[in-house]
Amino acid sequence: MEWNYEGRLFRVVENSTGGETSNETTFLYHQRNNVLWGTYEGGDIKMGMLVGVVSSLGEPDFDYRHVNVFGAICSGVCRSVPEILARGKIRLLEKWRWMTGDLSEGASVIEECTS
Repeated sequence: MEWNYEGRLFRVVENSTGGETSNETTFLYHQRNNVLWGTYEGGDIKMGMLVGVVSSLGEPDFDYRHVNVFGAICSGVCRSVPEILARGKIRLLEKWRWMTGDLSEGASVIEECTS
């Protein structure tokens, strides 16, 4: 299967303690060839951006950076493994690590949505 995340909208359904995203956070992905970028916001996130690559297995690997509602600039890295849900929607199982703050690691799940 050829993976393409262009124009896909995702919502957080699960996150580890220490993560700042929540079910109020949405991500809009874009892709050109194997280059991935996107924006995210909602919940404790005022505005975030991500940039990275998609492997031949469809696994996004990216750096992220955002400003939270407290005015802090936070950044980290994330690697995701995709799954296909019913009706062709995508679920991403994410492993992330902060590059700022406490440098902790965690896991989250985001699923493709329509709004």
